Amino acid sequence: MPIVVVPSSPEWPAAFERVAAALRAALADLPGAAVEHVGSTAVPGLAAKPILDVDVIVPADDVPAALRALEGVGYVHRGDLGLAGREALDAPDDDPARHVYVCAAGTLHVRNHLAVRDVLRRRPDLRDEYGAVKRALAADPSMDIDRYLAGKSAVLQRVLAESDLTPDELAHVLAVNDPA
Repeated sequence: MPIVVVPSSPEWPAAFERVAAALRAALADLPGAAVEHVGSTAVPGLAAKPILDVDVIVPADDVPAALRALEGVGYVHRGDLGLAGREALDAPDDDPARHVYVCAAGTLHVRNHLAVRDVLRRRPDLRDEYGAVKRALAADPSMDIDRYLAGKSAVLQRVLAESDLTPDELAHVLAVNDPA
């Protein structure tokens, strides 16, 4: 399946808000839950795959309850997909297309997502560089998701250098995204 990267859409924030409102309603019994728009669609002006990334962030002890609450409204739990502290869910519909994850608060996964989003929102130069890399990778018809992730790693390391992640955490993020 080809990697599709499209120009930034002004519709993405509103689509996220619709999803977030439904998620917050489902999680009403978990007062510590936060719903965050992460990934490229969360950065105005950034080219992205047209799929929202949503992190539901809860205290670690609340992960099972959050999963049950979301399963109760039609989400399907897929497991951690190899990333501890992050539980993937399939949405009950594709309106909008989205990836939803329940994440334990404070984990490197959450801190990485929030750091990338926040740095790219405040640094248009890095946002534009990252977008150009993504478009170039997606232009290769033979591109697969693993090569796509690895191909973005160098610019993401420059983005994350602007965050509070430690050198060991940066190395871990790089190893996850570019295991070669």
